[in-house]
Amino acid sequence: MLYLVPTPVGNLEDITLRTLSVLKLADIILAEDTRNASVLLRHFGIDKKVYAHHQHNEHAAVAEIIRWLKEQKNIALISDAGTPGISDPGFLLTRACIENEIELTCLPGATAFVPALVMSGIPCNSFVFEGFLPVKKGRQTKLKLLSSETRTMVFYESPHKLIKTLEDFISNFGPERRGCVVREISKIFEEKMRGNMSELLQYYTAHPPKGEIVIVVEGFSE
Repeated sequence: MLYLVPTPVGNLEDITLRTLSVLKLADIILAEDTRNASVLLRHFGIDKKVYAHHQHNEHAAVAEIIRWLKEQKNIALISDAGTPGISDPGFLLTRACIENEIELTCLPGATAFVPALVMSGIPCNSFVFEGFLPVKKGRQTKLKLLSSETRTMVFYESPHKLIKTLEDFISNFGPERRGCVVREISKIFEEKMRGNMSELLQYYTAHPPKGEIVIVVEGFSE
């Protein structure tokens, strides 16, 4: 069967006992980045062959992976950090398994947006996960649609694009819309900055960010 296996987004101690058991059990491990996966596996004393499975090869690789699964192989898919399929490869393979009536399961575990949402102080009883915004085509159309979204919104962003994204939020949501930028979740230098869009832009203009970023934005309200 196929196992979708979450891996720590920061502290390696966040890994679960079940994750370790599945990685030891697997005949084949698929990874978004084989180098990062090798570091993780070595840390926990797991010696397994790792195959690359990322956005540039996942379409071409699906047929062979399905063949392996039909040969009764146990396959574990991991991403660089977090849960496969959440802004990372995993969806195409999951859909192919369902179409071929191959058993699969997703282990509960790490994903960056949940702790960021909970720590933000912005209502999390109802929210929408948007992941990464389009870089160019469709970006402004998406932001215009989201300007009237009443649920809390959650985004992923890279550090060198954060300023541009905050500027776009100000243009579409207004400077007073509240938000929270969370960096380096579960790592030594974890940071939570809360404020309105104008305050967040001012802070990160003066303090260029590093590391993985989650942005939580409150929904539209009259």
